[in-house]
Amino acid sequence: MTEFFHSCTTNERKREIEELLNNFAQQTGAWRHCLFFLSNTRNEYVMMYSLTVFENLVNKMWLGVASQDKMEIRSCLPKLLLAQHKAMPYFIRNKLCKVIVDIGRQDWPMFYHDFFTNTLQLIQSPALASLGLVLLKTTSEELACPREDLSVARKDELRKLLLEQVPTVLGLLTGILETYGDKHNVIASTPPPSPTSGESVELLGSLFQGSQYSKLLSQPVATLDNESQQLCCLVLECLAHLFSWIPLSTSITPTLLASIFHFARFGCDLRTKSEGSKVDQARLGIMAMTCVNELVSKNCVPLDFEEYLLRMFQQTFFLLQRLTRENNAHTVKSRLQELDESYLEKFTDFLRLFVSVHLRRIESSPQFPIVEFLALLFKYTFNQPNHEGYFACLDIWSVFLDFLTTKIKSRLADRESVLNRYKDALVLLLREVLNRIQFRYNQAQLEELDDETLDDDQQTEWQRYLRQSLEVVAKVMELLPSHFPVLQENLDVYLGLQQFIVTTGTSRRLNITAENDCRRLHCSLRDLSSLLQAVGRLAEYFIGEVFAARFNDALAVVERLVEVTCYGSQTSLYDLETAVPSVLKPDLIDVHAQALAALQAYSHWLAQFYSEVHRQNQNRFITLITSAIDASSPLITAKVPEKLLLSACHLMVSITSTVRPVFLVTLPAVQNIFNLITQNQTRRLPQEAHMLVCRALSNMLLLPWPNLPESEQQWQTRSSNHASLLAALTRDYRILRGTANLPPRGPDLDQMKTVLQQTLPVLRDIVNSISGESTKSRQICYQSLQESVQVSLSLFPVFIQQPDVTDEMLAFFLTLFQALRVQMGVPFTGQIIHTFLSMFTREQLAASILQEGSAGCRVVQKFLKILQVVVQEPGQAFKPFLPSILSLCMEQVYPIVAERSSPDVKAEMFELLYQILHQNWRYFFKTSVLASVQKIASEDTMENEAQFTAAMQAFGQSFLQPDIHIFKQNLSYLESLNSKHKLYHRKLFRTSMLFHFINVLLQVLLHKSHDLLQEEITLAIYNMASVDFDAFYSAFMPEFLNGCQGVDTNQRAVLARNFKLERDLPSFTQSVHRLVNDLRYYRLCNSSLPTGTVKL
Repeated sequence: MTEFFHSCTTNERKREIEELLNNFAQQTGAWRHCLFFLSNTRNEYVMMYSLTVFENLVNKMWLGVASQDKMEIRSCLPKLLLAQHKAMPYFIRNKLCKVIVDIGRQDWPMFYHDFFTNTLQLIQSPALASLGLVLLKTTSEELACPREDLSVARKDELRKLLLEQVPTVLGLLTGILETYGDKHNVIASTPPPSPTSGESVELLGSLFQGSQYSKLLSQPVATLDNESQQLCCLVLECLAHLFSWIPLSTSITPTLLASIFHFARFGCDLRTKSEGSKVDQARLGIMAMTCVNELVSKNCVPLDFEEYLLRMFQQTFFLLQRLTRENNAHTVKSRLQELDESYLEKFTDFLRLFVSVHLRRIESSPQFPIVEFLALLFKYTFNQPNHEGYFACLDIWSVFLDFLTTKIKSRLADRESVLNRYKDALVLLLREVLNRIQFRYNQAQLEELDDETLDDDQQTEWQRYLRQSLEVVAKVMELLPSHFPVLQENLDVYLGLQQFIVTTGTSRRLNITAENDCRRLHCSLRDLSSLLQAVGRLAEYFIGEVFAARFNDALAVVERLVEVTCYGSQTSLYDLETAVPSVLKPDLIDVHAQALAALQAYSHWLAQFYSEVHRQNQNRFITLITSAIDASSPLITAKVPEKLLLSACHLMVSITSTVRPVFLVTLPAVQNIFNLITQNQTRRLPQEAHMLVCRALSNMLLLPWPNLPESEQQWQTRSSNHASLLAALTRDYRILRGTANLPPRGPDLDQMKTVLQQTLPVLRDIVNSISGESTKSRQICYQSLQESVQVSLSLFPVFIQQPDVTDEMLAFFLTLFQALRVQMGVPFTGQIIHTFLSMFTREQLAASILQEGSAGCRVVQKFLKILQVVVQEPGQAFKPFLPSILSLCMEQVYPIVAERSSPDVKAEMFELLYQILHQNWRYFFKTSVLASVQKIASEDTMENEAQFTAAMQAFGQSFLQPDIHIFKQNLSYLESLNSKHKLYHRKLFRTSMLFHFINVLLQVLLHKSHDLLQEEITLAIYNMASVDFDAFYSAFMPEFLNGCQGVDTNQRAVLARNFKLERDLPSFTQSVHRLVNDLRYYRLCNSSLPTGTVKL
């Protein structure tokens, strides 16, 4: 063993040693040697190995061990544990305990009747209590939720036996905690609290009037010696595990709860001097809170336990009060900083569970002072020592605000009284959260936040902080809309910057240079930027039913935003030279961008304004829109920083798509943008901005104007304008048509690629943005695009060997098919499909699919997606393509992906197969009209049977492969075909496929390869079996059991007997689980029997 673990041993030699050790472990009677080693060695490696041999023997070979040997093992191992537990390293002792418990799991109470009583006796003898507790915890872990395979009957029996012992066990554990929690065992009692701490006037005093715990809890915490602390920790660990599976019941007595809370205080009273005992004391507090959280996390509370629950909350809030109490020596924050981080985490977990699971039960109880509780939670939240703790508390407030919003919506009658009860708390919360995002009030903390590194959600730490804070602000604002955040002070600073601009020659400079002024300006701009985001986030609370009631507030906000954005664009602050360019320049750009984004957020409000009030208030509306366009149009140029440019473009898009004012086209600023995009190709905007501006211009011409009848939509002029816009955008692209017959080379090819990759994304985006619009919009769009579409089709064969270009082209065609297939018409669509089908030869497909994750692979995916759109089209137009699409799917794509993982292509191919079956069911099953009218179950008339069978085999084959996503997708497809078309009931499926599918799904459950999908698989088996339960029970089950390897006739009979002949889903599910579990268990037992064993 020492050689095996030595650093110089080669892997080759390690393998030899491993083989020797494995062979030794397999020998009958090896355990005797191991028992000798355990009794006579101090070498940890040897001890660990010997215990592994025992563990293997008990868990895998116990059935085949002679009963005399079993008795000997059952008597020797506990003796060994008692004799040597003090000398053993703790991990060896724990492993030995586990082996003893494993034996108990197999043999208690029948052959090992004193297993549990021995453990209880150990716990009661002071010298051996800790050993007994380790055994008890292991018993709870291994017997209550057994990991290794046991038969279902045995699992049920063990749980029942353990539940009978629970009251005794809890009684013993309560006794130990009481002994040590009792003041008699105090070594060094701390002096009573000084009168200044003001504990007599407690915030939650109303909770504890006449409560016997109030005195107990306000006593100072005793200091325990090291051994007592270890023992109490073990007790609490046991309780935490027991609470994870025992139901809430009266065996969890008030005395036990009081004892646990006594130890929970150890985490929040840190009066000890030495670091070591501080850590141990905190550990006691953490373990006690773990117990509390296990209880609180249970949603199902029996009636007789509700009072206990209330008592628990009272006690925990007493602790919360201690945590947030201020006195002369400590601020709340410094107190919380001193505490153990894990203790605080557990405490926050408790508060989250309380608010999310139990608040609805407790909130209306007269004995529970909810407002005082919120005051404490408020203090706790805003004194958290770190950001993660603060985020966790904000989450709790979010859950509370959701609860309150739901409650108010369900009780509209007394809405006001409910709101008034909480109003003060909400106003305080709103103010404090807003202060926390401002440098003015919270600079030190905010400067610690990282604003550069992106996390998994693609946001920086600062952005996450701001977003989570603004979500809470928004939830409060929904309840109290009048409390709008105040921007005025920071706005005045920003709007006053104009007077500090100094122009010399061509350069413009911001004349603020003193370091202190620059710092103050930086903070003010950062705060303005955050508050502008808050204003944008709240836009949704001014629209819909409340539009009229809150019109004036919203109008004031929007006018203010328009003023700010115009000011920013006119003074072009982003262009100034500043004293600290690395700081102030980004700040000025950010404020400007956020003001535009906030204005964009009010586009839905503007749209409602346009449709509801534009008749009376037309001038005001026109002024707002014109100014918004004047604010954004000067920024649409390649010279402006991209962040600002994109904000301006997004605002344009929102105005053109959401508000759609009729006069937009006539504005000079819009004409300028039109000219910039269509004429000036040299100073082209960056691609994303270019796409957005094109989308805005196209929307302006294509989208129907609100509030106007069809006759006044001016489609004629708009159509010709749109045609000229697209003609200008595709000028270079359409010239490529001439090269379609000559395969391009070198520089020409690169030039063509560039044009293609610049033009097609823009066209795709334009088509996408009108895909949900009226037929007229789509018609005009297609007319303008027609020539470009034909060019694309003629270029397709030229680029078939260039996957990155083909990818771009197919993305364009996919969008066309999704949005404009009706406009393209059947003949042309047919031509496109025909071209594609002829280009994608088997070789071409194979070459593309085999490079997983490549552009080629994406091309095939998009091609399959296009075919999905085609086969879903109703009517007869595309039916002629079905045979060739089916053959492409089954004869060309499927053979390539069948034996490979290729998850992406496979997913698309199976979706195509599903859509073919679902949308074209009658291609396979002809049901006569008479039969469907009379609802008679006529025998199916099958057509294209071979293709249907091949498709079903492909589905079946996918269930034998490890890819869990494909498995889940395909199982849901089969279930969907059954619910929509009665797939499982069809004669062909019923007679030649049904049992195969059930068999495959049962084997998957047996192999535990797709355990995450257990429920879905069992449901599918049920739906298949329910087609003909009689056949399932009389034909399938006997055949299935007879084919099962590794079980004997007797065991087969037991399995068959235990599978109840029930027809409801819950009972059937239970039977399937039992069958799978017990079959695995029997195989395990049988495989471990010595050869030649005679089974009775």
